[in-house]
Amino acid sequence: MNADILFAGPNHSITARGGEPVSAPDIGALAEVLAGAPFAIGAVAYSGPATLIHPESVRHGARPADTGTTYHAGSPLWTHSLPDAAAHRKAVADIVARVRAGELHKAVLARALELEFGTDLDTAGIVANLLRNNAYGYVFAVPVRAGGQFLGASPELLLERRGARARSHPLAGSAPRDPDPVRDRENAELLRKSAKDSAEHAFVVEAIAEILSPYCARLDVPARPELFATPDMWHLGTEITGTLRDREASSLHLAAALHPTPAVCGSPREQARTVLAETEPFDRGHYAGIVGWCAENGDGEWAIGIRSAEVTGSRIRLHAGGGIVADSDPEAELAETNAKFRTMLRAICPDWREEQPT
Repeated sequence: MNADILFAGPNHSITARGGEPVSAPDIGALAEVLAGAPFAIGAVAYSGPATLIHPESVRHGARPADTGTTYHAGSPLWTHSLPDAAAHRKAVADIVARVRAGELHKAVLARALELEFGTDLDTAGIVANLLRNNAYGYVFAVPVRAGGQFLGASPELLLERRGARARSHPLAGSAPRDPDPVRDRENAELLRKSAKDSAEHAFVVEAIAEILSPYCARLDVPARPELFATPDMWHLGTEITGTLRDREASSLHLAAALHPTPAVCGSPREQARTVLAETEPFDRGHYAGIVGWCAENGDGEWAIGIRSAEVTGSRIRLHAGGGIVADSDPEAELAETNAKFRTMLRAICPDWREEQPT
């Protein structure tokens, strides 16, 4: 591996270079393989075989400074949405019917958006834009299959472990930001009061608390979520903190136990997995997987691989999803995915707001 791996949190960054991949059949098996092993970093796919890197060198530092320049890829030669808008609305309606029939409580349905440009994309320029635009996001760049790069600015912390302290900050329930301050605040208040979004969020918090409880001597779960803002979205968020009972549980072990949460899969987990496999017309790849690092002592930090894209040469593929519950509206869910695409679209083409994916 020649390219650097970058993982930048709100107040720090890790850059790793070189090294050898370590693989296992799935993320749980990978956590066992890497137990007590030297530093590992990278991105793990949503499902299937899991791979991380033992880097040759690791540099810890402050979050990278603004480069002072803005990258612009220009206009794409073409765009392609998979599925298209009509098919996505139908898929949402079908899942709503299955939720109402009692097959499951929630499923997080994703769309893909592909763009082709006339020349190879500058991944360093995209990352610089992501860092500038998302001051509180987890910005990452990881080399992946076939010479590609997995890039993103995730707002969502799956799991952080520092000594005996564990922390998770799930986000579920969303509303788009608005350039008008009055309408923007109205959107936030509607989200805060939304019974549908509160129920969607509760599925996630309850699942994470249930999974972390056996690992923790103490677990603090706030009774109500708070509003959490990104440049493009409002979210409901709950910061869950715990004191570990067993320090043998590494950050990767804990992340493996949690993944995939109802924020990116659904509830119950296996029923949602089945419904999504039957419905989504693509392989998620690294989208909605996990990205981060784990040290030899078990400390580490793992974000969920959302607000992300995979770049290969002149082509980029984005994904975005939304939680479907009994009260979900197909048109609103389509609009939510369009809003979530903006994080990556604005990092590629800063004036994208004039062009909306369909």
